[in-house]
Amino acid sequence: MLTDTHTHMNASQFDEDRDQVIERAREQGVSRMINIGFNRETIPTSLELTERYDFIYTAVGWHPTDAIDMKPEDLDWIEQLCSRDKVVAIGEIGLDYYWDTSPKEVQHRVFREQIRLARKLGMPIVIHNRDAHHDVVQLLREEKAEDVGGVMHCFSGSWETAKLCLDMNFYISFGGPITYKNAKHPKEVLAQVPLDRLLVETDAPYLTPHPFRGKRNETGYVKLVAEAAADILGISFEELARITSENATRLFRLP
Repeated sequence: MLTDTHTHMNASQFDEDRDQVIERAREQGVSRMINIGFNRETIPTSLELTERYDFIYTAVGWHPTDAIDMKPEDLDWIEQLCSRDKVVAIGEIGLDYYWDTSPKEVQHRVFREQIRLARKLGMPIVIHNRDAHHDVVQLLREEKAEDVGGVMHCFSGSWETAKLCLDMNFYISFGGPITYKNAKHPKEVLAQVPLDRLLVETDAPYLTPHPFRGKRNETGYVKLVAEAAADILGISFEELARITSENATRLFRLP
C-alpha cells in the first residue's frame, strides 16, 4: 500500500490518458493519492477527481506564484470548500523566490492569510518552498503554524531547516530527486528524518524519478521514490510503504 501525498493528476499533461495513468498507479500499489488544487483553474478540476475516484483526496489552496491573482473572495471560497469530506488540507501554499511572478510582499501576505485560515479550521497545510527556506520557516513560526502542522512538500532544504520544521509539527516529504545519482544532499537529509514523520510523493507530472527523468512523471512512479527511500534507510520497501502510508493517514486524517 502506497500513498502519493502530492500529485497533480488534473494537469493538462494527463488530458489524453488520465484514466490509464491512474490505473497504472493502482497496479503499482498506489492505494491513495492527495491531488493538489492551487488556483482558480486547478481547484475545481481537483475536486472533480475526488468525486470520480474514491481513493483520491485533495488539498486546496493558493500557490505562491499565483499570489498576485488572489482576491479576498478566493480565500472565502477556499474556506467554504474545506468543509467537504475529501478536502484534507490547505495547500499548496508557501513562498517561491525562483519564479518572478508575484512580489515577495504579496506572497507573504497570501501565505499568512492561508496559515491563519488553516488554524481557524484546524486543518494541516501543504508547504511549497522554493529558494525561500529562511522566510518560510520565519513566517510559519510567526503565524504559529505548529498548531496545525502539515507537510514540507518535496523537501530540498538542509537538515537544520528540516529540524526546525519537525519542531513545528511538520512531516517531511521526498519525491523524485532522491532517485538521482548526484542528489547527495536530499539523501543525507532523508536518512535523518524520523520514520514517523516521513512521506513520499511524486509531484507528477513534474520531478520525474530515475530512470524516467526528463519524461512526464506519473503518480505510479511513487513506487520508485519509495524504493529509493527504503534503500537509503536500509529497510524493506514493504516497511517503508507501510510507514509512510500510516503517516499520511495520521496527517490527513484519512479513513
